[in-house]
Amino acid sequence: MGVQRQHSGTAGRIENCQIGVFLAYASSRGHALVDRELYLPKSWTDDLGRCREAHVPEEVIFATKPELARRMVERTLDTGLPAAWVTGDTAYGNSQSLRAILEERRQAYALAVTCKEYVEVQGTRRRVNQVAGNLTGEDWQILSAGAGSKGPRLFAWARIELAAPEINGWQHWLLVRRSLDEGVKPAEMAYVLVFAPAGTSLEEMVEAFGTRWTVEIV
Repeated sequence: MGVQRQHSGTAGRIENCQIGVFLAYASSRGHALVDRELYLPKSWTDDLGRCREAHVPEEVIFATKPELARRMVERTLDTGLPAAWVTGDTAYGNSQSLRAILEERRQAYALAVTCKEYVEVQGTRRRVNQVAGNLTGEDWQILSAGAGSKGPRLFAWARIELAAPEINGWQHWLLVRRSLDEGVKPAEMAYVLVFAPAGTSLEEMVEAFGTRWTVEIV
């Protein structure tokens, strides 16, 4: 069910495979998968006969991966499970609807976005890579985003305060990650949109975003 030639993050290339969206819960005491959804491409949802033969429920319609993630996050939060942060890669961070739902729920997030994402800063809308281009040497701090297979994941990090949300006591930031290799180009930077209570430190943001990799190693 759901098999077609599509990009597999596990294989790192296009394969004939199934794709699943997974939600993990991480804490200082460990981590575990708490929900999952099978991604059904349009080649499946547009073919009712094929779906019927595979026993796909008739009410199932096409949903993007961010939409599947939103459903799982909302289901999990509705159970009352406490979550300090929601994190994810660019496939989910680029979803404005997912970010909006989290903000409505006053749920902090640190979600990766591509360099083409626009943000509002000082009354103007600019791409995140343009905003990051104004960072100077004093703006960067070397911090660990958690333990990796070869030791601490050390990067240079900086943050830029963005236009404040219409939610009292909360703030938006652009978090920027840069390799420690000398001569790194702006295109090699990574960008993260953060929504969190005002006063959240850079160290807290980096630590939270580092949990994103947990779902990939469960």
